[in-house]
This record gives sequence, C-alpha cells and structure tokens, in this order.
Amino acid sequence: MVNKKTKITFNQVKEFLLKKNFVLKKKSKKKLLNNDFRALYYTFFSSLALILIFFLIPIIVEFNKNTIIASKEIENNSKTNFEKVLVKKNLKKFESTDEGLGSEYFEDIEYFEDVPEDDIQDDPVRFSAKEIEKLFKETGYNLINVRKTKLVQPYPISHLPKEMKVIQGTKKKKSLFIQIILPLIIKENDKVNKDRKKLFTILNKSNNSVAEKKWLNQKFKQYGVLNKDLLTLKIRMDVVPASLAIAQAAKETGWGKSRFALEGNALFGQWTWSGEGIKPAGADDNTTHKVMKFKVLKTSVKAYLRNLNTHSSYKKFRMVRAVLRDNKENLDSLILANYLDKYAETGKQYTIILKKIIKQNNLKDFDDVQLMPSSIQLKSLI
Repeated sequence: MVNKKTKITFNQVKEFLLKKNFVLKKKSKKKLLNNDFRALYYTFFSSLALILIFFLIPIIVEFNKNTIIASKEIENNSKTNFEKVLVKKNLKKFESTDEGLGSEYFEDIEYFEDVPEDDIQDDPVRFSAKEIEKLFKETGYNLINVRKTKLVQPYPISHLPKEMKVIQGTKKKKSLFIQIILPLIIKENDKVNKDRKKLFTILNKSNNSVAEKKWLNQKFKQYGVLNKDLLTLKIRMDVVPASLAIAQAAKETGWGKSRFALEGNALFGQWTWSGEGIKPAGADDNTTHKVMKFKVLKTSVKAYLRNLNTHSSYKKFRMVRAVLRDNKENLDSLILANYLDKYAETGKQYTIILKKIIKQNNLKDFDDVQLMPSSIQLKSLI
C-alpha cells in the first residue's frame, strides 16, 4: 500500500517546535528599519569625511608652501642676507661698468654750478652762533618741526660760526650743526635729482635735440665718464642719503669743531694733492697732501657728492646704490655706509662709527625731508 504524501503547513511546524520547547520570535520591522538608517548614517559621514580630507589636503599643502616662501622672503630682506645678495649676485651686471676716477675731480666744481638768475649769491659774512640761533628761532626752524613736517627752508649760510668750539652742551651743538648743513645737503641732492630726471627723459627719447646732446656731453665731463657710457652716467648721477652725509660731516669735523671746517669750510675732510688746502697740524715736512678748503660750505657739499660719485675708491658704494635703485628699495644709509671703508684709514671701523652716529642721532629721519621754496622774507633777513 502506497502512502500518500501529506502536505505540512507552517502552523503544523510551529506547533511541533513549540512542543519541543522551541521559542519562535517574529523579527521587528522597526529594528530592521533602525539598522538600515544606521548603515546609511555611517555611509554618509564616512563619505563626508573623505570629501573633507581630499578638499583640505591641497589647502594644507599650499599653506605650507606659502609659509616656507614667506619665511624665505623675510630672511632675504634682512640687512645681512640682502648685502650678501648685493655682493654675490646683483652686482654682477654692473661689474664692468663705472671703474671710477683714480684721482680727485674738483677743479671744475664751480664751472658746473647752475645758478638761477633770481638766486642770490652766498653771503661771505660769517654770522655768530647767536645770530644764527636767533634767525632760526624767528623763522620757526627747529629739528622737531622738520621731523614732523619733513620740510626745511633753504637757509644759505656760508660758514660755520666760530663759536662751534665753545658751545656748551652736546645736544645744542649737534642741533645747530645739523640745522646749518641739512638744507645745503638737500639742495645739492635736489640738483642731482633734477639732472637725473632729465637724463631719464633723454634716454626715453628715440631722437635727441642738439641742446640735449650738449647737456649730455657736459654731464659726461662733470661725472668723469670718459667713454660717454650712458649706464655709467646713470649709476654715478645719484644722490647720497642726507643721514649718511650728516654722519660723515659730523665724524670728519667733530660736529663742526675742526680747524678744517672753521678755516676752510671743509665738512668732509677730503684730501688734495694739487688744489688749495690746509696742511694738517703735525704732518711731516715731506707730506704732500692737504685737506681741501672751500669758499663756502655748499661747495664742500658739492665736492663731497662729486667725490662719492666719481672716485674709484667708492665704486662698490655706487654699485650697491644702483642695485637698491634697480630693486626699487630706499637708499638705506646703514647699508651704504658699509661700502665707505676706503674713505678713512681706519677702514671697517670707520663704517661702524658712521652707523653708530646715524642710529644714535636718528639721522634717517632726515632722508625724506624736502626743501621748501626760498622766500624773499628769508633772504632779506640774511
């Protein structure tokens, strides 16, 4: 007899399992739903984290790159490293230019003086310290105002007062000395700047007039550019920062007390072997050099600029100045002073003293001072 297959239902299986003490539980739909949301939650935030990582990595890399570059720029802008760059790299393009003159070039100093028709001649009278101080007080001229306004009147004082030797108080003596020579230095620098602007105007032209060519030939001679090289003329035709000029005048004259300054209007202690000068006291009989003397103080300033701008001893000074110009940097007297070691026999020690004078007396405050137009009232007072 063949048994027929019986169909087992789900309920029968359930009853059988219950009899055997098995517990059957129905899976919660809510729990399944929570698990699905949890998986979606993890997936979303993991994806977001990956996106943020890939987004931030380029920013972090760029930031580190810029930080390194910035730190290098700061380091290169320091005076020490900047000077190394000047000496080793930037000066190379000027090395074959501007050899400079090996001897003094001042005999024609008055010949090249451009005197406007309305400009008054230097008064040969030597004023006393009291008279000069009175003039400065009546016209409101003091160094505090100059530092604030960056303006100074063109006082054409021709000689230092004899009382410079006996003025009591170092501060008073220094102030009077600076007040006297500052306008003279700025005026001579202004003349150089005026010529420099004219030179650049001529260089930017394709054709030059006869008058411009004549002017160029005159400047070639004035700056001792024998080969008529325009780049050399451009390098030499430039100013000296007022702070550096004041510091050198202070060092060379003892803030106006020296015999050379009082007797010969020599502010910068320049030597001569052929021109008129004052023989140093205690010099040997066979000594041939003298300290140059001048009719008025402003001629001494003019000769000083000519000396730094033409003599071969200051070639590197001019090269560094040209590099500063080329890099659109200010003419920093504390940098330029380092290249005047050949100005005195003491060499590097001389440059250290110059920088000390500049810093201690805040002379860089005067580098951006401008000259006010001369007034009829001031001329009548003098």
